[in-house]
Amino acid sequence: MKHKKLLQDLFHAAVDAALPEHTIRNYLPHPPVGRTVVIGCGKAAATMAKAFEEAWEYPLEGIVVTRYGHKVPTRSIKVLEASHPIPDEAGMAAALEMQALVANLTSEDLVVFLVSGGGSALLTLPAEGISLEDKKILNTKLLQSGANIREMNCVRKHLSRVKGGRLAETIWPAQCVTLAISDIPGDDLSVIASGPTEPDETTLTNAQAILSKYRIDGPKSIIDSLASSNAETPKSDNPIFKNVHSYLIATPQQSLEAAAAVAKENGFNPIILGDAIEGEAREVARVLAGITKQVIRHNQPVQKPCVLLSGGETTVTVNGNGRGGRNVEFLLSLAIELNGLDGVWAFAGDTDGIDGTEDNAGALITPDTLKRAGEIGLDAKLMLADNNGYTFFTQLNDLVITGPTLTNVNDFRAIVIDTLI
Repeated sequence: MKHKKLLQDLFHAAVDAALPEHTIRNYLPHPPVGRTVVIGCGKAAATMAKAFEEAWEYPLEGIVVTRYGHKVPTRSIKVLEASHPIPDEAGMAAALEMQALVANLTSEDLVVFLVSGGGSALLTLPAEGISLEDKKILNTKLLQSGANIREMNCVRKHLSRVKGGRLAETIWPAQCVTLAISDIPGDDLSVIASGPTEPDETTLTNAQAILSKYRIDGPKSIIDSLASSNAETPKSDNPIFKNVHSYLIATPQQSLEAAAAVAKENGFNPIILGDAIEGEAREVARVLAGITKQVIRHNQPVQKPCVLLSGGETTVTVNGNGRGGRNVEFLLSLAIELNGLDGVWAFAGDTDGIDGTEDNAGALITPDTLKRAGEIGLDAKLMLADNNGYTFFTQLNDLVITGPTLTNVNDFRAIVIDTLI
């Protein structure tokens, strides 16, 4: 039990380090001569809004949009809710209301844009000629294709009236301070929520190539829009970005370092393998299984007892019909690769508390995961082939359910290797 508790403590430390209430005060802008308008989008938008208005000593007004179930009480900033990961009408209405609020401001006004992961779906305003239904169809195809977050957001930017710097067009000439919580491997501000206030260096040609790469054909309005030069996004030489200043207030690396400190306090040697690990979830699991075996055999790259920590965002190419999420897919593959190896426990979860579209943050594996599965008739390899990790870990009672954490710095993985072997 102590290993399971340690894994959960590591996860909670990672989440706690990314909570806006602990970081936002360090990034408060100077108050403007004119109005202060707060807008925002993402899974952490409501908690960011609450933290900002509690720290801000001057008048303000604003609107943010977050995922259903992620709302928190605020005083002056209106919190709206919308759908994630597939956009809906509420997200469109929020985008229109936000646009209207920041239009026609002056250079003496300040816009504070609070952005976190999930904003691409939550703040949705399709380009002219594209229906919301067509946008939903495209999003579903992208999510199932195996495309990484940079690729998906490149396409999304070129099909929107707010993403890829277009929100900055509306805000100009007001001053804009963007405060971001990163859920992106590499912490690229232009990719977080598809960069509504950031210049976009990707192109229409890039977006077309991504759809071709993953054999995504249509809807027709999408293909037609990407063929029009009007869909190109504003670049870094555009003067609308002169008044935009952007800051990262929480990152995956900060959360991994917080977890490493907890591991050390508990007598385990921590090693951070990377904060930007990407790839198919099951393939990443095979690599980390190989590192685990190297530690066991040779005490490399770290001496046991130890904890292997990593972050980033894996992908899943959906070929089966099961219930899943990238973290349970990773863990199911890891359990198969470790094959009951003694002395190894692992956790993988999304720091927003939602693994994909399910109700769990992630799950746990133990040395006897496959043994217990076999005893109740679960075939791990068949369930992995069916992308059915959620059902696998549900039947073992090894899901980790936290509810929404109200922040988001992407996936968190920890593998504990003890000395009892």
